[in-house]
Amino acid sequence: MPPSSKPTPWWARAVRPARPPLPLAPMARAALGMAVPLTAGLLTHRLDLGVFAGLGAMHATMNDRAEPAKQRAARIATAALASAFGMLIGTGLQHVHASAAVLGCALTLTAFASGALSATGPRGSAAGMLLLVSAALGSGMPLPHPWWAAAPMVLAGAVLVVVLGLPVKADHRSGSDPRNRALAAVYEALGRTLADLGTPQGAASRQALTARLNQLQDLLPDPAHRTNPQALHRMYEAALAATEAATGLLWAWRPVLPEVAEVPNRLAQAVRRGGGEVAVPDWRPDTPARQALDVALRAAADTVAGRPTRIGTAPAPPPDPWRLRARLLSRPSVRYGLRVALCIAVGEAVTANYPLSKSYWVPMTIAFVLKPDLGSVFLRAVSRAIGTVLGVVVTAALLSLTTNHWALTAMAALCVALLPYATAAHYGLNTVAVTPMALVLLQLGGQSSPAEFWPRVLDTVLASAVVLLFGYLLWPERPRHRIEPRLVTATTALRAYLDATTRNTRNSQAQVWLRRTAYRSLADARQEVQRGLAEPPPTGQLAEQWLPATAALERLGGAVAAFAAQIRYGGRVPDPAETDRVRRALDELTAAAREHRPPTRPAARPTAPHDPALSALGRAADELEILLKEQ
Repeated sequence: MPPSSKPTPWWARAVRPARPPLPLAPMARAALGMAVPLTAGLLTHRLDLGVFAGLGAMHATMNDRAEPAKQRAARIATAALASAFGMLIGTGLQHVHASAAVLGCALTLTAFASGALSATGPRGSAAGMLLLVSAALGSGMPLPHPWWAAAPMVLAGAVLVVVLGLPVKADHRSGSDPRNRALAAVYEALGRTLADLGTPQGAASRQALTARLNQLQDLLPDPAHRTNPQALHRMYEAALAATEAATGLLWAWRPVLPEVAEVPNRLAQAVRRGGGEVAVPDWRPDTPARQALDVALRAAADTVAGRPTRIGTAPAPPPDPWRLRARLLSRPSVRYGLRVALCIAVGEAVTANYPLSKSYWVPMTIAFVLKPDLGSVFLRAVSRAIGTVLGVVVTAALLSLTTNHWALTAMAALCVALLPYATAAHYGLNTVAVTPMALVLLQLGGQSSPAEFWPRVLDTVLASAVVLLFGYLLWPERPRHRIEPRLVTATTALRAYLDATTRNTRNSQAQVWLRRTAYRSLADARQEVQRGLAEPPPTGQLAEQWLPATAALERLGGAVAAFAAQIRYGGRVPDPAETDRVRRALDELTAAAREHRPPTRPAARPTAPHDPALSALGRAADELEILLKEQ
């Protein structure tokens, strides 16, 4: 990269879409899930019920993932139940002709529960958002006959999407198993990381590898569960060991032979075939980290071939049954619940004093924009407004050609089919796909006309303005409440991994999940910083200030992995003075994050391969001390 190159402006990062692969199977399920209930409604002359079933199918599509059948069904069921419950609340309020004040209070209370649930994790985020969205929709859409049928039809549409995604046959060793595909993707990412050792692309490859490992870990339930294949867990553990060795080599700027870097790609091919022999070349590793990689690759080859092997890792701890309850009552959940409730209360106050033809559009938009795991609130609010304008233009153009119900059904199916791709690409593209689908459903239900589409733009701009003002600019939570706590979590997890590596040298089992926790926390911190970089100042400036510290922590994770290999294969004995230096630096960085003091100096990036005769931890301590040194 030339020295004169300029950093990418925040607005360029904000508008740049991702380029995910085309998810053909989810897109086909989404189209069928929308088309079938609408077609059934047309044939039975009960299009009102078909529209609510279509909404349920859409909500299920928004939560459809490439997962094992049980996990996929559980994810969709959680979202669908929340959606149906919200629909029951909304239709019930409309059925009893609740006044504007009662409706506003009910939606505000629902918004608080929605926000608190949204802050508990990805599944809670989806369920919380749909709880509020459905309550808002149910309070304003024309009621079916009988009125309570809306909620069951939402569930029926979601069940249809689940059924459409059921595998023809369950074969855990087949390449069709999502876990096997995820494991193959891990090995492919590992191959790219090994090929990029000693190059500037190495850091990006390691980040992609960590993301693939996180995805695979999310697909693996408790290994003690009877239905979970133990062979897959052994292959996952072998991949973990290989990743640790590769991380150490990446940190040390030490490449491997091309034929060795090609082994993970052959392992990925064998996993997709359902198993098979993979030969590992005899390459005589000459450093502890290379020896660790050789041992891990041979163990991985044994597991893929179905041979028993002892990897020396420990199973994941069982889930805590009180975890969700604790998160619901935690300060971040309560704070986010209050944030959503405030925006809904303001939105309801505005809609109560201004004649809006579809007052439910405002709280529905607020719920979508404030979903906590979709990136920057600022970016979502702006993207929602712009995407709605484009979506209305597309819908108006389509409806100028025809208003035939069968043609509208095809339009709705096409729009929902685009959701799996648009959601992964950019939030604005997601809005462009969702808006025509929502407007077409309103048209099918006789609830709207082309002349009423443009007021939806005003509703969306109003809702986005409420979120920007009360949920972003005036809300006391600042970017440091997102970025800096993630960094504190990462430094704490990395310190625990360091302690396990240096103090528990005989038993490596305790290290593996501490290492995974540290790497995952580092990935979360990196993701939060990247989100901040796409926001305007001062958020973007704060993220840019913390970016060097995030990169230094990621390199420290590699240094600890390299040091663990030196202990295991090189016979190195931890030096208490070196370990204390790193601990002090981590403690200082943790204190800086808690006190909102980003480091002002760049970290000392390595420029040459690390000498394996020297301690990897010593050089890591040097890097951190330079980063934290006062100018």
